[in-house]
Amino acid sequence: MVVYVVSAMKKVLIVYAHQSAGSFNAAAKDAAVEVLRAQGCQVEVSDLYAMKFNPSATADDITGEVKDAEHFHYGEETMLAWKEGRLSADLTEEQRKLSAADVVIFQFPMYWFTVPAIMKGWIDRVFTMGFAYTSEQRYSQGIFKEKKAMLSFTTGSSESMFSSNGINGDINITLWPLQNGILHYCGFQVLAPQIFWAPHHISPEARSTMLEAWRTRLQGLLGEMPLSFTPSDSFDCERGFQLKEVIEEKHKSEDFGLTVGTHLGKRIPPNSQIKSGV
Repeated sequence: MVVYVVSAMKKVLIVYAHQSAGSFNAAAKDAAVEVLRAQGCQVEVSDLYAMKFNPSATADDITGEVKDAEHFHYGEETMLAWKEGRLSADLTEEQRKLSAADVVIFQFPMYWFTVPAIMKGWIDRVFTMGFAYTSEQRYSQGIFKEKKAMLSFTTGSSESMFSSNGINGDINITLWPLQNGILHYCGFQVLAPQIFWAPHHISPEARSTMLEAWRTRLQGLLGEMPLSFTPSDSFDCERGFQLKEVIEEKHKSEDFGLTVGTHLGKRIPPNSQIKSGV
């Protein structure tokens, strides 16, 4: 892993979703706060359950009248409300935190192969159109392209179950919608995930070792290289944002596809969603 020296003070936002202060997720969150602050970072935590964060995206997210109440379109209405400063106070506060952050860490237990509902609701509501993305500003040209983000999560299943021949399927495929479809879509430089494999099913000593490895990684986290995604300019908007023919031709002889999603009918590149430099 290549690590660069980071000298300037960074601001970190941890979006945390677990109900118990005694959980492994809480310990992982606390470790991140401690280690990053010791490096001089400013760290804010959005503890979603403690905040009783409302995950439902509704017209209540807008103060004042909506443009079209009969045919309410959440994306367009919240974009207009964002432009006019009419979003609800809880969204305005979370967007303030996100705007200030250089790095965002999502800390959560994996539920049903994705984030908990309360965290998905945070994404649905906070990442409003206009603020987090537009049709012109997305993927490698995204609004948050100067920021880094990462997933840090626990699983209920062992690592072998999330392998390419495991019962849950390849973890790289599991993570593609989250890392590409949400984080990279908004422009984030996506750091490799921190995966805590089935801490509930291992010994206290093994959990301590797992946590210590996270603390060690945190020492150099801000200088890590992000995961690799295919740049936006590799796709032809005149052909429905299909990969450009010249790039397809260039990769015809390659054994693996470009990414998990854009794999060109070839084998999926191994570990491209869990290791940088792949």
